[in-house]
Amino acid sequence: MILQSSYTFQFLTGAALTLASVASAQAQSTIAAATQAVAEPAAQAAQAPVPVTAPAPLSTFVLTGPLQWLPPATFDAGPLGKLSVNGIVTGFSQFQNNHLPGDDGAQATLSNGQIFIQKADGKVQYFIQAGAYSLPTLSVPFVNAQTIVNNFYGPVPVAFLKLPVGKTTQFLVGALPTLMGAESTFTYQNFNIERGIVWNQENAINRGIQINQALGKYLAASISWNDGYYSNRYSWLSGSVTLTKGPHVLVYDGMGNLGQTAYQTAATPVQNNGYMHAVIYTYTKGRWIVSPYFQYGKLPTNAKVGVTNGTSATGGALNVSYAFKRGFSLPARVEYLTSSGNATDGSVNMLGFGAGSAGTTFTVTPTYQKGGMYLRGDLAVVHAKDYAPGSVFGTTGTDANQFRGVLEFGFIFGNNIEK
Repeated sequence: MILQSSYTFQFLTGAALTLASVASAQAQSTIAAATQAVAEPAAQAAQAPVPVTAPAPLSTFVLTGPLQWLPPATFDAGPLGKLSVNGIVTGFSQFQNNHLPGDDGAQATLSNGQIFIQKADGKVQYFIQAGAYSLPTLSVPFVNAQTIVNNFYGPVPVAFLKLPVGKTTQFLVGALPTLMGAESTFTYQNFNIERGIVWNQENAINRGIQINQALGKYLAASISWNDGYYSNRYSWLSGSVTLTKGPHVLVYDGMGNLGQTAYQTAATPVQNNGYMHAVIYTYTKGRWIVSPYFQYGKLPTNAKVGVTNGTSATGGALNVSYAFKRGFSLPARVEYLTSSGNATDGSVNMLGFGAGSAGTTFTVTPTYQKGGMYLRGDLAVVHAKDYAPGSVFGTTGTDANQFRGVLEFGFIFGNNIEK
């Protein structure tokens, strides 16, 4: 998912799609063993005991940070089966210094209005996520939800069939969350509101087929044939292996294009012709979540797609969250990313700061959640190094630093069971 700087994004989001006021089931994908190991301990600590008949949180939804999803509302939909439903509506406001021309120093808008519907039993299951969403990212001008939906993944960003085969195997077909990386696509899934510069190298949603396989008590794996960076060219192979033991989760992710294409859009950058590896470790114990990870991406030389000199991006991040009492928590993230090459050797501008540049970010996100309501804020600093003049921050693109203050206020809808 590469969001490059643009100077012409608008500020107001269309009032359509506040349909998420009704409820819906939560979405996502990948390796259930890994994601549950991260999310379940915090959720179990905060939830009161519920009757046996109460619906459980959906296993297909990835939450890597401190926010907790409500159990879904369930109902009989006749020929469509028994459906589980969640929803979310969030508002977003941002202040920043050294903004680019065409961007704003301060703005506010709807950032999410989504509904999640899942059929989670039977031989044929499915998941649908629909609505409006934004993808705020550090170092990149804010893009409102209407523009993101129109130019990236549409009003139904995630939708797939799930076909269980026995107790240990699943086939997924459709528009799927990527297997790559430690952070997920949408704001409410992560430690912080804004995605980081390491995440910005990855793909976010791809279309294809995926197989999930449990390999014994501690090991799980997924493999996918897909279109990479949403290219609609099916030449990508992605895989993920997860080892879970007690509070420890170790993940290896890898993906790469086995073909080549010069096709590019806002959602399909030149990185669609490269490959990437990531190693992620997560420790979840009591009130603590600690998750460092390393990532390496390579874009090989390929004159046919406009890459005259192979370029790589190497970096990593540390995500930490501590849960206080009474619904308060404090996540933080620090990350570093550097790219190879220089401005004169034909290397690709992987980071957006110029060929051969590097960047460091620090984000802290005080968070409060009570039932389905939450309020949190990002305080974030980005520092660019070895940048090309005109490619960083401020009216002339020559300021190496940018500070942002972001506020997100939202409601999660589902089956709110009282203590």
